[in-house]
Amino acid sequence: MKRLHPSLALLIAAILAYGLLIPQLGFYWDDLPMSWIRYQLGTDAMMRYFSTNRPVWAWLYQITTHILPHVPIYWQVFALFWRWLGAVTLWAIAKQLFPQREKFAFTLSLLFLLYPGFNQQWGSYLYSHFFIVLFFFLYSIYLMLRGRTIPALIFSALNLWMLEYFFVLELIRPFLIWTTLEAESSPKERFARTLKLWTPYLAVFALAVLSRIFVFNNQIYGFSIKDELVKAPLDTTVLLFKNILSSLWTVTGAAWALAFQFPNPSLDGPRTVLIYAVVVITVVGLILLGWRNQTGDGEKSQAGWWIIALGVVMLLLGGPPFWLVNVPVSLGFPANRATLSFLLGVSFMLAGMLEFLPTRIRLAAVLLLVSLAAGRQFLWANEFRRDWAYHKNLFWQMTWRAPGLEKNTLVLMNEELQYYADNSLSPVVNWIYSPDNHTDVWDYVLFYPTNRDELPLTANTPVEYDFLAGKFHGNTSQTVVFYYSPPRCLRLLDPEIDAENRLIPEDSLLRDATPLSSTAPVLSEPTARMPEIYYPEPAHGWCYYFQKAELARQMGDWESVTQLGDAAFALDDYPNDPFERFVFIEGYAHAANWEKAVELSLASYKVSKNYVAPPLCKLWVRIAHETVDTPERKAALDTVQSKFECKP
Repeated sequence: MKRLHPSLALLIAAILAYGLLIPQLGFYWDDLPMSWIRYQLGTDAMMRYFSTNRPVWAWLYQITTHILPHVPIYWQVFALFWRWLGAVTLWAIAKQLFPQREKFAFTLSLLFLLYPGFNQQWGSYLYSHFFIVLFFFLYSIYLMLRGRTIPALIFSALNLWMLEYFFVLELIRPFLIWTTLEAESSPKERFARTLKLWTPYLAVFALAVLSRIFVFNNQIYGFSIKDELVKAPLDTTVLLFKNILSSLWTVTGAAWALAFQFPNPSLDGPRTVLIYAVVVITVVGLILLGWRNQTGDGEKSQAGWWIIALGVVMLLLGGPPFWLVNVPVSLGFPANRATLSFLLGVSFMLAGMLEFLPTRIRLAAVLLLVSLAAGRQFLWANEFRRDWAYHKNLFWQMTWRAPGLEKNTLVLMNEELQYYADNSLSPVVNWIYSPDNHTDVWDYVLFYPTNRDELPLTANTPVEYDFLAGKFHGNTSQTVVFYYSPPRCLRLLDPEIDAENRLIPEDSLLRDATPLSSTAPVLSEPTARMPEIYYPEPAHGWCYYFQKAELARQMGDWESVTQLGDAAFALDDYPNDPFERFVFIEGYAHAANWEKAVELSLASYKVSKNYVAPPLCKLWVRIAHETVDTPERKAALDTVQSKFECKP
């Protein structure tokens, strides 16, 4: 049987780990603001966005965004392609460095491709450009090893001027050149030859350093190692040393330990567990097919130690972009993007360590590590799929509840979505409610109060925010406050009711923000226009009728509230939050259907008596003030006050 070519094996592994759920994935984190700025506000706005950090990188976005549309699936495939191409290029580099160690080259490229320390592959708009720059660096190395100096220098320059993540890694070149030179020559001759071959690349590197010092020298981090060393040399040195040790453990042992986090059937479901198992088993088969007939069992000690040494040097060269500005290297989201700088070093070091194992044990270790890493990446892909579904559902519910929003409205919301910041969501609000605005004045902003220490939760306070590509000017007197915790429906908080709603976590700060919430900015006229990437519209289940009933209540259309209630309670669906019944309680009360209003009140009360009773009493006080006095009304109020122990 013919062995599977490593490049094909790597492609299949990449698809299994990263690509199975691509049709169900979207845009995440910085994808949304960056792509919206480019496609909605134009190329000039995008250049302004990058003007304070990585202006040369912006030109790469100019090219890619002229090729690809603003559609997630194209970007997901694009990011997957560059991730795979980088792994293939690394395989080719390893073949040049160690031509008799094909098994090592294959192992190295697999470890690189499926590294579990980085779990943001599906932030495709952003990270496709990271992987393009990484490819520039790797391809420059490959061309250098093949003696193609001029094109190698061009790709080296592209890496150096675009992004700082792989900047210092350029200094690995002399070690790689030394590796390829004949060992029979004297160390002096080998050193002279290495220096001669490295000199053009060193010149390009020096030029890049000078350009960053004298041309592009804006400091985006508040911490400067130089300034801190002057103020407190000992403390700063100790801090730096601890940061280095912590980072090295994080990107090596701690990162690979994540591969051993298995699916939880009760949380992930049997279907996800089954697909995970298929991914793991299939990757095992790929490795076995790719391993067949490959060389790699020559002298291990010398090559293995040198490979590990190369990995250690790469690790130390990967850290300065973060260590020198005191940015912690973490495996949490989104900070694990920093692990990309260490990716090459971790892969070399681990592959070198595996070289010391007997062939069969080494194969078993590779099978275990790589297959579980692929499965772990698939599980993360499923988390991203779920978060995109929640994200889309959030904005469909928002448009059902608020078909239009007054311009200059401040939107406050809790931090519920896993892979989105508030900066991720502000562009979406503008995209939906102001689709024809292509200026640098933004009509809306969405903030998480927990992320905005500078945001005053007091009435009639100006709010100014600069997004680099545009500015927002508003006032807290024009605010809507939403609470979202799926599978619960999105709720526009009611200042009369929700200030005492203890089902809203206190640390979300939304209860503090509730007095600012108002329905005044919500327009009944449907001016919102949902972008194509959010289609198809979700099925009209419970939350649809709830949102439409809330809008009808705002408009004082109690007949529509009760009609929507009749339709909602006839569904094979149900509320996931006792407060979702409140609008229908109020509607049936206004329609003089007191029996139904009391019945729904009791149903909500039973969910959590201590938490729901005080807001229910507030609701019934409002009902008492707004409805006509009748014997049935009095009986309902007496029942409520007695059952819920409402204070008169």
